[in-house]
Amino acid sequence: MMLMHDNVWTADLGDGTFQNPILYADYSDLDVIRVGSDFFMVASSFAHTPGLPILHSKDLVNWTIVNHVITHVDLPGYGIPQHGKGIWAPSIRFHDNKFWIFVSTPDEGIFMSTADDPFGNWTPLHMIKEVKGWIDPCPFWNEDGTAYLVHAFAHSRAGIKSKLNLCRMSPDGKQLLDEGVIVFDGTEHHPTMEGPKMYKRNGFYYIFAPAGGVATGWQTILRSRNVEGPYEDKIVLHQGGTAVNGPHQGAWVELESGESWFLHFQDRNAYGRIVHLQPMEWVSDWPIMGMDSNGDGIGEPVLHYKKPDVGAEYPVEVPQTSDDFNGQELGRQWQWQANPRPDWYSLTDSPGSLRLFCKPLKPQLTQGYSSTQGYPSAQGAASLYEAPQLLLQKFPAPEFTATAKLHYQPSHEADLAGLMIFGFSYRYLALRRSGEGSSELVLMQGETKAGVTNESEETVVEYTHEATYVRVAVANNAICRFSYSVDGELFTAIGQPFQATVGRWVGAKVGIFAVNSAVNKEIDENLQSAGYADFEWFSITK
Repeated sequence: MMLMHDNVWTADLGDGTFQNPILYADYSDLDVIRVGSDFFMVASSFAHTPGLPILHSKDLVNWTIVNHVITHVDLPGYGIPQHGKGIWAPSIRFHDNKFWIFVSTPDEGIFMSTADDPFGNWTPLHMIKEVKGWIDPCPFWNEDGTAYLVHAFAHSRAGIKSKLNLCRMSPDGKQLLDEGVIVFDGTEHHPTMEGPKMYKRNGFYYIFAPAGGVATGWQTILRSRNVEGPYEDKIVLHQGGTAVNGPHQGAWVELESGESWFLHFQDRNAYGRIVHLQPMEWVSDWPIMGMDSNGDGIGEPVLHYKKPDVGAEYPVEVPQTSDDFNGQELGRQWQWQANPRPDWYSLTDSPGSLRLFCKPLKPQLTQGYSSTQGYPSAQGAASLYEAPQLLLQKFPAPEFTATAKLHYQPSHEADLAGLMIFGFSYRYLALRRSGEGSSELVLMQGETKAGVTNESEETVVEYTHEATYVRVAVANNAICRFSYSVDGELFTAIGQPFQATVGRWVGAKVGIFAVNSAVNKEIDENLQSAGYADFEWFSITK
């Protein structure tokens, strides 16, 4: 069967204009640079792997995923899900004929990676500062050869909030030379200031920084003739009378044509922090973003505008979603919930399919998983919320349908394989082997509150077919409905509609999985299920 897929959200309208958001997907805390005629974007990936995604564009409107900087979060504990931890708010720069990415993990420190070719291999993350609660780092190299790093603080770790700190840095980016100086305190007028990006233009040092909170804030610009300040401040973008809440945190990009543009995110609940593109102009050495409808120098987001002048027209492209599993590697859209293990899956055992093995939520005591590569103890996970072997991707549009075809080969009554919507509240439709040895379809619901997850059966259907099509349709406001089919043509709805929810600092996700879910019996300690599921394809359509 030919894999079906659609561009479920396209920003390029094909008439020289575009619509916002340019990415209706959760690329939070983004940063963007231009190098020649190419644009590169990075975004937060938290504990999901591969991490630190790199997207590429030729016109700032059409984007695809081209790489990841890391395959693992190479720190203790990331063999199991660390919800909300890990890779926070990276920055990307091109300096000294190299690409540089600086990023923090809020509990461990600030790291740096470089590459000569952004499409190739990046150096392993190098820790330049072991520190808790320093976040959102951005480097800056001055004309005189000096280098700096500006960053914010996570109040939950550092006890400091709404302040930006500037440190001297070695020009090679490998170490900080001092503890820094607070260059701006936004406590009174710009609370929750974070995510700084530093630039220089016309003799002014600029720090672009969001404030006011993720869902409700605005974009602040700081300006000074001296790198260490004092900095004057100005709000240049806010929601105003638009429906685009909290427009802030992103990147200024200047084109070869002289145009300036600003990319930022908008928090859309279950859809995550989606990406917008705003025209930008300079007036009296202050930027104005979007449209200044009131003439007060504060812009409001636009939803429709002419495309950036990059000197050519480029084809419509969108980040990858569907996958026929015919490649030698998984598609770049997929991420595991924690550092992956090679025994979770195979692309060669059943060529043309992805085989997911029903690995137990609770591993054997004798398996000896390391803290970075697997379970740190035999305790394991009690629910799929804590399972590392879920293979998920971002919601790609306000409305879409995800369908997977799988062949289920269980060996134990707790072997599960199917399709899921993931967040604090989650649902999954899975094939399960019953106690009598037959198969059944089960729709499960999970809810995580105050760190405790409870799962329960919503619907169970006896099922005797080996090949199965499982589907979830996502409608506006992230309302989801599961269904199944034996032939891929006639689908039967199962269970009730439900609303997808966010996860820890991320939007909802959709994806596939195979696990052995037995966690409460003595036999589980010695369980080695040989069950698996072959996923023939996964398709995202309108």
